[in-house]
Amino acid sequence: MAGHRFSVPRFEGVSQEQFIEHLYPQRKPLVLEGIDLGACTSKWTVDYLSQIGGRKEVKIHVAAVAQMDFISKNFVYRTLPFDKLVQRAAEEKHTEFFISEDEKYYLRSLGEDPRKVMDNFLIQVTGKKRVVLFSPRDAQYLYLSGSKSQVLNIDNPDLAKYPLFSKARRYECSLKAGDVLFIPALWFHNVISEEFGVGVNVFWKHLPSECYDKTDTYGNKDLTAASRAVQILDRALKTLAELPEEYRDFYARRMVLHIQDKAYSKNFE
Repeated sequence: MAGHRFSVPRFEGVSQEQFIEHLYPQRKPLVLEGIDLGACTSKWTVDYLSQIGGRKEVKIHVAAVAQMDFISKNFVYRTLPFDKLVQRAAEEKHTEFFISEDEKYYLRSLGEDPRKVMDNFLIQVTGKKRVVLFSPRDAQYLYLSGSKSQVLNIDNPDLAKYPLFSKARRYECSLKAGDVLFIPALWFHNVISEEFGVGVNVFWKHLPSECYDKTDTYGNKDLTAASRAVQILDRALKTLAELPEEYRDFYARRMVLHIQDKAYSKNFE
């Protein structure tokens, strides 16, 4: 289990001005309740989505379990007409299936737009989700591979393999139809759908435009300064590789301490 658990705070009746002036600057996840999302929360039924979505072919993830691992890739890619996908996803047991009669389906989006360095509203239109989030300040405890954690089973982690994970602070919330979760840029999140549902993500850039790669239309890439820093670090590490092992180890440890001292805050609260 993660060592420290917190509930994501919930707010009802928050105006746009209140959110922007008081909540947004805190840069922490929160759930907004009572937002008027229009008729979609009641209108987007299985029958309606099947009818309105038509037979457009979509590429989906299919897995035997609910927790899809995007590092080891415990899923297969398959294609289904959109209406057939909706109908299958709403079933508990499938008469038609790719892997097993209780397989799970995930449609990331109707377009290819996996944004990772932008602020995000996750709008739960229908269904229920459980979302667990981890602060970017706890990145050193998450066993990252790229931008994803290797710890798949966050409820019962293998602490022999991932001992530092117990230090990560866990922020958890349940989303029901009509809830809106604010996920600040860089926060890690693990999502489990508790029933068939539809979520809509709204992303936006909150930093000045010059901070972002001008060729990055959708916010998928690291910030420009971060990319430059990683390139410089890679060059430094290649230079260290020219040294004998004993010297390389010593100077690498000094570099780590230097980065810790100069580059990030020791105040983790």
